[in-house]
Amino acid sequence: MTIITRTERLILREFNLSDAPFILTLVNDPDWLNNIGDRHVHSIADAEQFLQRGPMASYAQHGFGLFAVEHQQGHSLLGMCGLIRRDSLPAVDIGYAFLPAHRGHGYAREAAQAMVGFARDTLKLSRLLGITSPDNQPSCRLLEAIGLSYQQDLVLPGEDELTSLYEIEFGSYPPIMS
Repeated sequence: MTIITRTERLILREFNLSDAPFILTLVNDPDWLNNIGDRHVHSIADAEQFLQRGPMASYAQHGFGLFAVEHQQGHSLLGMCGLIRRDSLPAVDIGYAFLPAHRGHGYAREAAQAMVGFARDTLKLSRLLGITSPDNQPSCRLLEAIGLSYQQDLVLPGEDELTSLYEIEFGSYPPIMS
């Protein structure tokens, strides 16, 4: 198990194939389906494939990805949080999703703040993006709470829906959008 970072209550670690049952539940949560979209994960085998082609491939290619978020006490999986390199964005963005039972306890904010620190201090990124549906107000508030500023609403290449773009700059680089 590769641990990326720890917070007061959480461990953020790389996913592995034994996390497939958790992934199957998470990506079929109604809020995931509504806000992120259907990833066509309907079995443990699909969940294993999702992990291999998504987070695990990203670890190998970029040295980061979406990480499992587990509670330090009891080690139960709560959600995922991490960094994503998308072809449709000019910089790395932060992503997160938590099971309904683990929302409203500050876990997403705690994990996301840890990822901002990881992006800045470990990966030495000059900036970090966040994207969300303009209708997903909890996600908009979370991005702002961890220091990202709203930039604009736009339609990303290959997408049909409007997306709100947020950004935080760590260095003295110009903003990505004018």
